[in-house]
Amino acid sequence: MHSDITPLADIMRRLRDPDTGCPWDLEQNFSTIAPYTIEEAYEVADAIERDDLDALKDELGDLLLQVVFHSQMATELGRFTLQDVIDGICDKMIRRHPHVFQSAVIPSDAVPDNWEAIKAKERSSAADNSALAGVALALPALLRAQKIQKRAARTGFDWPDQSGARDKIIEELHEVETATSTEQVAEEIGDLLFAVVNFARFHDVDAEHALKAASAKFERRFRDMEASAGDTFAALSLDSKEDLWRQAKAKENL
Repeated sequence: MHSDITPLADIMRRLRDPDTGCPWDLEQNFSTIAPYTIEEAYEVADAIERDDLDALKDELGDLLLQVVFHSQMATELGRFTLQDVIDGICDKMIRRHPHVFQSAVIPSDAVPDNWEAIKAKERSSAADNSALAGVALALPALLRAQKIQKRAARTGFDWPDQSGARDKIIEELHEVETATSTEQVAEEIGDLLFAVVNFARFHDVDAEHALKAASAKFERRFRDMEASAGDTFAALSLDSKEDLWRQAKAKENL
């Protein structure tokens, strides 16, 4: 059974009808809708993390609406249509999977490298043929840093081993400590974070996921501290709060 996206496309066309459409939808443009697109993508990820398939179904619908919305606005400008979007991604997926749709024989462990090689070939014919081209500016900062570093590493611009990445962290930390202005401190902390992401990459650790897990752990322990202390938490001394932190940490190891 084929899925039919036509009803959703028709709804969006009516919402954007200049005479009978919704005033709010008519006021929107690519820039105003972009934050909603990002938000919906995060809500999809949240539903997956919570293993809530009913919510995932709803959130995927919301995300699909974003694709249709952008495509409708592009159609109004005469730039591309929803069908162009569908055809484009179909062509791309077929092109990047020659071992499935063509006669190429590629070992399973070589599939990711082949995918990247095809993407690199596609970039070489684009106006911006840098190895870093196409890494979206709107990505979360840690994720974007990680992608940039991986792209650079594929060109051979990388530390020989993790010791270079570790030494860079120490160097950047020293530069933070010796910075003489607020602006310099901010810049050097940025460099320090970038270096930490690089160190994580050498350990095959996804920096975005690692920080997310660390934040969740901190929140879990902090909430436990609040629950233990009750309304008196804020008034406790730092030593007392440290004791509560150690207790919360110990509970996780039981």
